[in-house]
Amino acid sequence: MATTNDLKNGMILKLDNQLWQVVEFQHVKPGKGPAFVRTKLRNVMSGKNVDKTMNAGVKVETATVDRRDMQYLYNDGEDFVFMDLQTYEQLNVTPETMGDAKNFLLENENATVAMYDGQVLFVELPASVVLEITFTEPGLQGDRSNAGTKPATLETGYEIQVPLFVDQGTKVKVDTRSGEYLGRD
Repeated sequence: MATTNDLKNGMILKLDNQLWQVVEFQHVKPGKGPAFVRTKLRNVMSGKNVDKTMNAGVKVETATVDRRDMQYLYNDGEDFVFMDLQTYEQLNVTPETMGDAKNFLLENENATVAMYDGQVLFVELPASVVLEITFTEPGLQGDRSNAGTKPATLETGYEIQVPLFVDQGTKVKVDTRSGEYLGRD
């Protein structure tokens, strides 16, 4: 158990027999009336986002989520297979549970797998990863007012927008949360 004053981004709460992850929160102390906490929560299973307002100091139930470092081994056609780095046990994760993480994960890369009661909730990647561009058209400089971008396919098969000067075979840094180009590596 914790109070609304103890909330942190990423914390998992158990509300109405469902698991919710705190996306963001804000303590509000109006000039008149009691303080309250305005939160944005994401349902861990369905991915649905809701806004919820609670009084400050109210007790909320927290869920104990087991976060393990695992290595992504391969995709077996349906599921993604991970191996626990301590016990060497293998675990299958569905594409729905993987979410956008599947766009940035290469074989033999490490990721954090969050589990609750033996069920995989989500897969966390580092904030950015370095991937190679496997295909992109050559960039043509023209007369335009802003810096141009072009589509590029990463080695995972995911397509992002990159500046015109980036060529095929270049390793680029990509933000795993938004899928944006961050720079060359």
